[in-house]
Amino acid sequence: MNRSVYITRLASFLPNEPVSNEEIEGILGLINHQSSKAKPLILRNNQIKTRYYASDKQGNTTHTNTDLTTKAVEKLLDKDFTLDQIEVLSCGTTTPDQMLPAHAAMVHGVLGGQPVEINSATGACSAGIQALKFGYLSVLSGTAENAVCTGSERFSKWMLAKFFKEEAAKVAQLEGDGIIAFEKDFLRFMLSDGAGAALLESKPNPTGLSLKVEWVEQRSFAHELPACMYSGAVKDKEGKFIGWSDIDQEHWTAESVFSIKQDTKLLGEFIVKKGGELLKKIVDAKNIDVEKITYFLPHLSSQYFASRIEKELASLGMNIPGSKWFTNLSWVGNVGAASPYLMLEELFHSGRLKKGDTLLMMIPESARFNYAYVMLTVV
Repeated sequence: MNRSVYITRLASFLPNEPVSNEEIEGILGLINHQSSKAKPLILRNNQIKTRYYASDKQGNTTHTNTDLTTKAVEKLLDKDFTLDQIEVLSCGTTTPDQMLPAHAAMVHGVLGGQPVEINSATGACSAGIQALKFGYLSVLSGTAENAVCTGSERFSKWMLAKFFKEEAAKVAQLEGDGIIAFEKDFLRFMLSDGAGAALLESKPNPTGLSLKVEWVEQRSFAHELPACMYSGAVKDKEGKFIGWSDIDQEHWTAESVFSIKQDTKLLGEFIVKKGGELLKKIVDAKNIDVEKITYFLPHLSSQYFASRIEKELASLGMNIPGSKWFTNLSWVGNVGAASPYLMLEELFHSGRLKKGDTLLMMIPESARFNYAYVMLTVV
């Protein structure tokens, strides 16, 4: 197929002002009226200094996920590429505002314009790249000349202290301290809000730089590994996974069933290992010399994993020194499905890229261990 796909525009939208570590619980609230004992350890490991919330400093909502995504898409538009020219709208998120309709349908409804083909990818961190791949294949196949792809999250509303009130009261009654499980508390200091958008076209920009999409590869290891990050479900004492519709309604709030939970032991054991395993297979199959890659853009949930990823890749014969890494985790935060877009957008507009540069993106997802890799060339 003699056809190529190019990312010609990138945009991001981060709501409100940056939130410092000291301000987090002032916005999300205190669970059982006490500061988290785990907070200092979590923030020391993840090294996130600021993040963004779709709420004001009093915790009042300022944006929905649909709003965040729409604003990112609107920043792609101008007189040379208008709303009415969009052919495909492909949106990925972990945190849609509703179960139905699909997230992309809600975004299209707010955007307006013409009838378009929509696609909604759900999951966790790799959902944004799943959305990107749908757009990429649509343009590559010739069924569309362009696609707008997005990744977005509004995690903060899922993390509010009020949603843990009943569970904290139950724990306090049984154990006297009202401290919720680490698997739930952990993510309150990891995740935040924002949206990124990319325009994919069949031709590069007539002026300025574009990113040629060389390939997008994704693989799931769910056939080998259990759920590690999940919501709307619980694991019983035997480790059996039980979805919300099979749980009695009175337990939904008492056990914070809809909170996002992370099995940190499982995460630590497999997230780096499986990512390295897959990249090695891709590199060997495509005969890629990783030492010639100009920039490596890993989506990191925490800086804790950076040195471990570098060491793991080197042990597999893929030495990518830290000098080639680009990440904005410390000042943007971990924004799940939006993070790959937010990294790429910042680098794209940094003035650092030049024609011929190659970019390798790595997007691990711990939900049930799905991984995505993207190779781009600056043209």
